[in-house]
Amino acid sequence: MGCTFSGLNALYDAVNGGGDVWINETRFRIVRQLGEGGFAFVYLVKEVLADLASAGGLANKVKDPSHLSEDGTYAMKKVLIQNNEQLELVREEIRVSSLFSHPNLLPLLDHAIIAVKPTQERAWKHEAYLLFPVHLDGTLLDNSTAMKAKKEFFSTLDVLKIFRQLCAGLKHMHSLEPPYAHNDVKPGNVLLTHRKGQPPLAILMDFGSARPARRQIRSRSEALQLQEWASEHCSAPFRAPELWDCPSHADIDERTDIWSLGCTLYAIMYGTSPFEYALGESGGSLQLAIVNAQIKWPAGPKPPYPDALHQFVTWMLQSQAAIRPCIDDILIHVDKLISISQ
Repeated sequence: MGCTFSGLNALYDAVNGGGDVWINETRFRIVRQLGEGGFAFVYLVKEVLADLASAGGLANKVKDPSHLSEDGTYAMKKVLIQNNEQLELVREEIRVSSLFSHPNLLPLLDHAIIAVKPTQERAWKHEAYLLFPVHLDGTLLDNSTAMKAKKEFFSTLDVLKIFRQLCAGLKHMHSLEPPYAHNDVKPGNVLLTHRKGQPPLAILMDFGSARPARRQIRSRSEALQLQEWASEHCSAPFRAPELWDCPSHADIDERTDIWSLGCTLYAIMYGTSPFEYALGESGGSLQLAIVNAQIKWPAGPKPPYPDALHQFVTWMLQSQAAIRPCIDDILIHVDKLISISQ
């Protein structure tokens, strides 16, 4: 899926007071803003069909009809691109997103990158528009924050079934040739959709940090380069020890994601990373807590989560990547725990 450059591909429609956007040949009306961060804004948009009786528009472009919205609403991410480095990062996110096709990975439905003229108020030179299915129940982080405020917890079975879906999505990425690591697995990158009578649907999103998982580090400068890259692309409380303190001779692989998965399982249970306690301690160091795998177990639900769940987290949070399990091992184990919990 290549990037399209044209001032006509994704343009606000002045006639409608800036309320409409074109992404290639499809027109969308902006309903409201859903969020923002850095130079990116996320909007709820609704497809505007020229002829409501026709099945045109996005339906002609999307390969999997299950990704089409029944009511025509989608999420649109708009990125303001300041320089060539940011432009390459967005292009890479689009390229990488197009590699994946799995029900627990958020699909990119369409995209456009346009050139814009910088002005006094607007310093950026390009704008990117990325279109996704919308999930209005928010992220796992949003849900956990709301539950924490009410002292509520997911049931053991829901914890495991949410987690299993993330594992299934990651298995798809880790099974590619070459394998890809997500590099930023965390509750803020997991979308939840609540379903009546069954556990929430969980979808992993944001492939801006996804890269081929296997890297050979053979010098101090390569190790420092990796650490610097990780500090910009991998959220600190969920970052694997080898990305904080990389040896000069190391083989990095997809087990960096396994560490983040372990942190995320803990977060599904307790609403926070297992190491964030270090940020609140006088003289505490997040890096030291992570590198030494110093996990603290907070008070949980009553009755508490089973010891087997704590052991499962600890199994993934081994500071030596070489003895961490791989995604296939984790799927076998989570299925055993689900069968015991049902």
